[in-house]
Amino acid sequence: MQKRAIQRGRPKGTTTYEVAPALAFGAAVRAARTDQGIAQEGLAHRAGIERSHMGKIERGEHLPNLALVLRIARALGISSALLMQDTEARLPKRWHKPPADG
Repeated sequence: MQKRAIQRGRPKGTTTYEVAPALAFGAAVRAARTDQGIAQEGLAHRAGIERSHMGKIERGEHLPNLALVLRIARALGISSALLMQDTEARLPKRWHKPPADG
């Protein structure tokens, strides 16, 4: 099996960025990582990304795609559902209401 190269930055073609979910997801990842005593560099290595990208994710500067969310959850040894549940709990209250019809 050929080793996958570590990719830098966000995927090509990504145009949307939502601040609140990015911050909530980053906080959930950081909490899970620190609870387990894993260094940021170690988690990045396990997930197959650069440490600087992991830092940007944890600070809410990057919003990862689904594949990367799954890889981060696997690297943390938790389910993606648990990671998303923690992310949702960290979202502002306005994100818990259905969108108003326009």
